[in-house]
Amino acid sequence: MAIIDEKLKEAIAAVGILPLATASKDGIPNVAPMGSVWIIDEKTIWIGDNFMKKTLQNVLENPHAALYVWSREIGGCTQLKCDVIVEKSGENVEKMRAMLHENKPNLSGKSLLILTVTEIYDCAPGPNAGALKQ
Repeated sequence: MAIIDEKLKEAIAAVGILPLATASKDGIPNVAPMGSVWIIDEKTIWIGDNFMKKTLQNVLENPHAALYVWSREIGGCTQLKCDVIVEKSGENVEKMRAMLHENKPNLSGKSLLILTVTEIYDCAPGPNAGALKQ
């Protein structure tokens, strides 16, 4: 069972900007940096959509993504495989906008990507590279 533990929460906070990989329904890949990222619980990550074009189109066509957590400072590398739901209005979107506007009031928060973590992998070089963590 994939769970976002405290160590991973701290790594995500330390990295700050996380690459999100998506693919179109035809398998054309896209990777984009995400800065409006919140861990909601041990299985759920919210990402605020402020400028997405290809990423948004991809998850609407193919609701799966991978979030990559790495920097030299955190001393590790983790990949989270996720299922994605897009919400464009409603209570969750309003909550996301409120969280977004606490630090960045000029951003739109035009939609919300809700990522449910399905698998977590170690991607650091070495004998465990590519191993399912949980």
